[in-house]
Amino acid sequence: MGQKVRPTGFRTGIMRPWRSTWYASKQDFSELLIEDATIRQFIHKYLTAKKDRKEQRPAISDIRIERTRERVTVVVTSSRVGAIIGKKGEKIDRLTKELERLTRRHIEVKTVEVTRPEIDPQLISEDVAEQLERRASFRRTMKQAMQRAMEGGAKGVRLQLSGRLGGSEMARCEKSMEGSIPLSTLRCKVEYGFCEASTPQGNIGIKVWVNQGDYLTGDIADATDAQAGQVQKKSARRRTR
Repeated sequence: MGQKVRPTGFRTGIMRPWRSTWYASKQDFSELLIEDATIRQFIHKYLTAKKDRKEQRPAISDIRIERTRERVTVVVTSSRVGAIIGKKGEKIDRLTKELERLTRRHIEVKTVEVTRPEIDPQLISEDVAEQLERRASFRRTMKQAMQRAMEGGAKGVRLQLSGRLGGSEMARCEKSMEGSIPLSTLRCKVEYGFCEASTPQGNIGIKVWVNQGDYLTGDIADATDAQAGQVQKKSARRRTR
């Protein structure tokens, strides 16, 4: 049997920060944990809903939550920040009001732009899903996505599709890999993304692993992780001790 671990969860607390940053007592912990999951699900559904065919959907990479006594700060990382903010900030204000109505707390929504979406695994998986929903060839889609990631500066890419590929009667799994993906090496920044494509034959699961470099050497391809430098300094202190 293979014991498979999500690489981002494997590195959380060691080489990368937590997605939620707050402290709570034992009585409040479970309630706030469920609230975090509810906020993330609501934002995904609210922003990715197809309200208008001409309207561009925001590609959401990650949602981070920070809590204090006074407010809850939600940081949405996306490659299309303009689609989240809207004209004169109308959409982000509407989203903030909906979240405040849902949680009954004072909420502040911030946006961070992904400068290099071609090496972000979550954005790659969503892009592949959109193309599969348009009935594009899955082999060509996989090859193009991997080529773009490698040309964008990734050290390695692995892509896996599962389901009724090409409309076949029997579901199967197709894998493809380029470069190196050292999943057990904690110092390597291996990011993971997952998405599902809804096709007439059924759903197709898309998993993407991207090796973005090494934390300790500072050779990291992702420009959106502002805390990579802090993690690098902490790990350097541990080694000197």
